Amino acid sequence: MDVYYTFCFIAAASVFLGFLNQYVLRTQTTIAITAGSLALSLIVTGLGKLEIVELRDWAAQLLPLMNLEDLLLKGMLGFLLFAGSLHIDLYMLRNQKVEITALAIFGTLISTFVVGYLLYFLLGLLGMPVPLVYCLLFGALISPTDPIAVLAIIKNLRAPSQVSIQVEGESLFNDGFGMVVFAVLYALAFQGTEPTFAAISHLFMLEAFGGIALGLAIGGLFHWLICSTNDHSLELLLTLVIPTAGFATANILGVSGALAMVVSGIIIGNFTREHGFSRVSQHELDNFWNITEEFLNGILFLLVGLFLITITFEPIDYLMIVAAIAIVLIGRVAAVSIPFQFLKRHRRYHPYTERILIWGGLRGGLALALAMSIPSGVLINREDGGGTQDLGHLWVVMTYGVVLFSIVVQGSTIAPLIRRSREANYSSNVPPPNAGQQAQ
Repeated sequence: MDVYYTFCFIAAASVFLGFLNQYVLRTQTTIAITAGSLALSLIVTGLGKLEIVELRDWAAQLLPLMNLEDLLLKGMLGFLLFAGSLHIDLYMLRNQKVEITALAIFGTLISTFVVGYLLYFLLGLLGMPVPLVYCLLFGALISPTDPIAVLAIIKNLRAPSQVSIQVEGESLFNDGFGMVVFAVLYALAFQGTEPTFAAISHLFMLEAFGGIALGLAIGGLFHWLICSTNDHSLELLLTLVIPTAGFATANILGVSGALAMVVSGIIIGNFTREHGFSRVSQHELDNFWNITEEFLNGILFLLVGLFLITITFEPIDYLMIVAAIAIVLIGRVAAVSIPFQFLKRHRRYHPYTERILIWGGLRGGLALALAMSIPSGVLINREDGGGTQDLGHLWVVMTYGVVLFSIVVQGSTIAPLIRRSREANYSSNVPPPNAGQQAQ
């Protein structure tokens, strides 16, 4: 079976899982597809071990042909980030700009270093000494949060708007910022970049500010093009060019395509949506990109499930999955709690804000794609006499465990927390009019 046919069947499986979800699980689509992809992977792996059917060799041959890393990081990621940023309300974003900046930048850095150092010390205790830069690399890839699953739940349950916009804004911007941090650490670990302040600063500035500048240019250009036509079909087609040619341009120039897509999506979703689209076109724009986002996200998790078939799990892997889940949760607590210790000195918040942000910090496709981009062949000697451990394999296994736990467990249990937040006495926590910036 060639690559195109395989992709077609994976797309069909994603749609059918979403269809069955409305009758069986009746939960959020991303949660259902993630659970379904895991179940399919386990079934296929089990059948292979029983020698009823063996697909591991087939999947191992197919995945390099599909070039999964490029498909996710240089293709689908642009669509997912652009689609997500289209729904950001710029007015609400301005109102929460300090909180979103603190969470997306400082929270991501705090999580990266907390996770990286805890993992570094844990692996040392387990007799697998790993250089610190590799542990920080894992911290960078696992720290960005995924908005898709939890936002649907937050909106359906009508969570406080202040919390909703913080979760959404943080998850979109920390995707872009997290990729910049990952790119810098990746260059230090694998590309021979000198770990000097000048080299790191230059690489960081190129990725971050280059991506923002390109996003402003793309957004401005397509705002003008869309406002210059009254053809509804052409308007939608023009938005398609942004996550395709626009994202490709960012990758070619070596700047952050993630930040470019977020910035251009905010421009199109706010200014162009109001001035370049009619009421009918606005409805079509929302429907088209909502469907595209759910469709691609379903394919993403099924592709990851296919990748899981090729992995041989060892006893140490299960231990590291449990350890990774605990470490990442600790990192998330630190990433939210530390910034809010300073923010609460100047502004009051809903009493459930921190709890929802911590438990609603789901990990998703970006983390898996970044983990799969780590080259194999980096071997770590085990001091217990167990031979060597492939670092790429270990990071992928740990990332999959964290993503699975966050979407299936956290995503399915956050609803009661949001319901309690609606019942909380919120009015007593809103500052008086003269207390500065008013909380939503």
